[in-house]
Amino acid sequence: MAAYLTVAALLLCGCGAEISLRKGDQSYALGEYTEAAARYKKAYSGTPAKEKELRADIAFKLGESYRRINYVPRAIAAYQNAVRYKYPDSIVYRHLADMQRASGKVKEAQKNYLIALEHDPDDLLAQNGLESCSLIQQWKENPTRYIVKRDNIMNGRYADWSPAYASPEYDQIIFTSTRKESMGEDVNGITGMKNCDFFLIRKDEKGKWQKPELIEGGPNTNFEDGTCSFSPDFKTMYYTYCSSDPQLPRPATIYTSSRADASWAAGKPYSSSSDSVYNYAHPAASPDGKWLYFVSDMDGGYGGLDLWRVPLGGRLIGAENLGPDINTPGNEMFPTFRRNGELYFSSDGHPGMGGLDILRAVSTSDTTWTVTNLGAPVNSAADDFGMTFEGDYTRGFFSSNRNDGRGRDHIYSFELPETVHNLIGWVYEKDGYELPDALVYLVGNDGTNLKLNVREDGSFTQRVTPGVSYLLLGTAKGFMNYKQEITADSTDQDREYVLQFPLSSISKPVLIDNIFFDFDRATLRPESAESLDELVQLLKDNSGVTIEIGAHCDYKGDDQYNRRLSQQRAESVVSYLINHGIDQKRLTARGYGESTPKTITRKVAEKYDYLEEGTVLTEEFIGTLTDAQQEECNQLNRRTEFRVIRTTYGLFGGN
Repeated sequence: MAAYLTVAALLLCGCGAEISLRKGDQSYALGEYTEAAARYKKAYSGTPAKEKELRADIAFKLGESYRRINYVPRAIAAYQNAVRYKYPDSIVYRHLADMQRASGKVKEAQKNYLIALEHDPDDLLAQNGLESCSLIQQWKENPTRYIVKRDNIMNGRYADWSPAYASPEYDQIIFTSTRKESMGEDVNGITGMKNCDFFLIRKDEKGKWQKPELIEGGPNTNFEDGTCSFSPDFKTMYYTYCSSDPQLPRPATIYTSSRADASWAAGKPYSSSSDSVYNYAHPAASPDGKWLYFVSDMDGGYGGLDLWRVPLGGRLIGAENLGPDINTPGNEMFPTFRRNGELYFSSDGHPGMGGLDILRAVSTSDTTWTVTNLGAPVNSAADDFGMTFEGDYTRGFFSSNRNDGRGRDHIYSFELPETVHNLIGWVYEKDGYELPDALVYLVGNDGTNLKLNVREDGSFTQRVTPGVSYLLLGTAKGFMNYKQEITADSTDQDREYVLQFPLSSISKPVLIDNIFFDFDRATLRPESAESLDELVQLLKDNSGVTIEIGAHCDYKGDDQYNRRLSQQRAESVVSYLINHGIDQKRLTARGYGESTPKTITRKVAEKYDYLEEGTVLTEEFIGTLTDAQQEECNQLNRRTEFRVIRTTYGLFGGN
């Protein structure tokens, strides 16, 4: 009798497993993955261990069901059972690796991607997954400056996702949720939660977000309504709608709703029913109002779900695929836009941290895009998607199921702290002190045109924009203009740029620093070029100025010799300037020999404690000093200067 009961129990158990498997297949075909997982789990438990082939098949189907509802730990266990029972399709290794990567088990994932590639070296998704394992550590060790926080207002106990700013003032957000206030009573077989609906959240007069409220009527129904976007004027909502059919799969389709004052009208199909052979979902209108971007599994794609677009108002059939820069054999989903035209979307086919990663795409032509992964902390090992930006600011909200064991989605805020690039400048007299009465003119290639006053110490500070090129002109009455140019780096770090504006007097001689000649000759040494090139640029920036180049010697040697040598040296400087583009008519060379010893300025006196302001370095005075001091003073006398003669050259058409 005991043997009979045992056999009967096995027969009943096997029969129950077969029924559960069949019902699991039915639920899976309808996309009811939560229900399918429950059926497959029961079927797996009721299948004897010796039936390895069947167990492997059920375990794989169970893993697929859990994967599709983001129940990552259970998906891993199911795939591992499929491998243990030698599931025949090598895709099990890639799916297992995907789930391991999504759970942060990068080394285990790497191992299984390699196994998958041994079976199919051309598997692009396995290749990208393997590359991801190398990138993940880099992203974690070098996170971006984004600040990411889970939002305390919009999130409930269940799933909340795809927030979208819903007003021109950016004081309203509509998001999708399965919370208990959603319409309808049925439990969705796909998610195991209520059908999703739209909820609205508003800011009060103090700018604080209030409690979310269900949008009554309008686009909400007893079925699935979610993942919306808006026309540039915020008067039309585009969203995804899924009806219910207990016998057939429920393809997604795109609906629209129009705003009338503060309320939304009932939704209606975006295009005719003949377009609904495939899934159409996640619509997003481009900021210029010309295109509708969306997700579809229609023929002609690259595999999985792809991103497509049509002219806004055009039929979905015949849509344009966004191409291989964006689409992969995996899934590309949840397109959204910034006002500047940047496209953001999520993908599990591009190299990423795990699950769906958010990527930024910038169009480089009608058919090509530059795609960048946003990295950590925006992306995680889980699914990250549905990004919305507050106008032109780099802040807003997105969705993620990170840190949720059941794979439920929640809404996170993000903000990229603004980088501060400051320009700090000083305007002063060359060989002298600050010029508090100076003005600095600043012009940028972004249209910036400013006149900046300087402080008492001759300094000024001005914030500049990363990536913009600027021209600055330092000016003061009685001085030549001085020009500087900079381009603010397009970095994500705070920066300071320091510029000097040494203005040359037009009323007294100005020393030309670091002019060197061969000993006892008028040949310019190569190290003089830097200072002379600066003088060339100064003359080009002050085209109305004519100058005298004056060369001076010390008292050593006879007067006639010194005059001749200094004249030759002044002429060498003039020749250099002419050879570098300065009109000869603007230049005069004069050799002073030893006839004009230097008069000490206050600035020079600060450097030499034995000299006083106003001291003239005559031969008689120098003779009273020590040998070392005498050499220093002779060096001060051996100098090359320029003196402004006119400031109106060419002003009236003549010379």
